Amino acid sequence: MPTVHVYMMSGRTAQQKEALISEVTDAVVSSISAPKENVRVIISEVPKSEYGIGGVTGEKLGR
Repeated sequence: MPTVHVYMMSGRTAQQKEALISEVTDAVVSSISAPKENVRVIISEVPKSEYGIGGVTGEKLGR
């Protein structure tokens, strides 16, 4: 059972997260021939204040 864990800054809409789950699932199915019903996608949202990019928080970068 392939499991993909995506870490990203919070702030995406439910529709964006649904699209991500769908497209990541399709990529796993296509690349390793896994049955779609066996693919798991986990999204962990990290607050912008706790996500660093180039030594600065996502919050300070206005992301």
